[in-house]
Amino acid sequence: MTKPVLLLTRRFPDAVEARARESYVTIPNPSDVPMTGVQIVRAAAQAGVQGLFCAAGDPLNAETIAALPESVRIIATFSVGTDHIDLAAAAARGILVTNTPDVLSVATAEIAMLLILAAARRGGEAERMLRARQWVGWAPTQLMGVTLEGKRLGILGMGRIGQALARMARGFGMKVHYHNRNRLPPEEERGAYYHAQEDSFFSRIDVLSMHIPGGAATRHWLNAERIARLRPGSIVVNTGRGSTVDDAALCAALHTGHLRAAGLDVFDGEPRIFEGYHSAPNLVMLPHLGSATVETRDAMGLRCLDNLDAVLLRGEAPPHPVG
Repeated sequence: MTKPVLLLTRRFPDAVEARARESYVTIPNPSDVPMTGVQIVRAAAQAGVQGLFCAAGDPLNAETIAALPESVRIIATFSVGTDHIDLAAAAARGILVTNTPDVLSVATAEIAMLLILAAARRGGEAERMLRARQWVGWAPTQLMGVTLEGKRLGILGMGRIGQALARMARGFGMKVHYHNRNRLPPEEERGAYYHAQEDSFFSRIDVLSMHIPGGAATRHWLNAERIARLRPGSIVVNTGRGSTVDDAALCAALHTGHLRAAGLDVFDGEPRIFEGYHSAPNLVMLPHLGSATVETRDAMGLRCLDNLDAVLLRGEAPPHPVG
């Protein structure tokens, strides 16, 4: 049996690429420089590709998908989010789209907890002080932050990642509140306080952790008006989608002191970073590390291959379809 041809748009973990080579003729991207839409189309057409193994940030917009060769049957994305894929365009072409749910929740929640801790205890400022050789010794009032014990964590989007973060936060003695489209069943809620309305949610929390999807409906969800409704001295953390935050409004609130601190792992238009963030006080930034553990990235890649194998090797429905 002839092996299906698989285009790998990025360099993936060694264990993942090794398994892919067992069942597919792989077209790798050894440089790991993101491919343009034109390059993806050209590579797919030249090799007669049946499957695209892509990643977040790849430009699989309507134009790119419309130009893909007829041979392409499935797009397997190395992510949970699908903002980079025009799902309607894929459906119109009869191309299946799959993602990798359930395997990155804990790793991403760990990054959210890391940002909450670093923001609350001014870890970013402290680390920068030491690297700049500016520390002159311990002082009673130096870089005083706030303790997390007893603080109220507000989780915006209580899905798998939000629930994993809630479990961690309880270990720090935090009280968990959440705002969601729907209330969770008690066994998933685990004593967290549900807020159906934004006003009650904003008025009760000390830390806001954002876990909502991207897209037009949530673009700049955290805008100046909503930031103003947060309690003075609140902390904001975003490990969801960069597009959900109004960068200028967040920077302004940090400069005025209305927000005590913020922590960001995702950015609108990344890898471009909003210029104001470079000088914003008490802002901790990470380069999209949410799922960046060996265990998680391997699991994500293998889940992609599970989806590809079902469609291209066995002619079955994929286990993790999108849409």
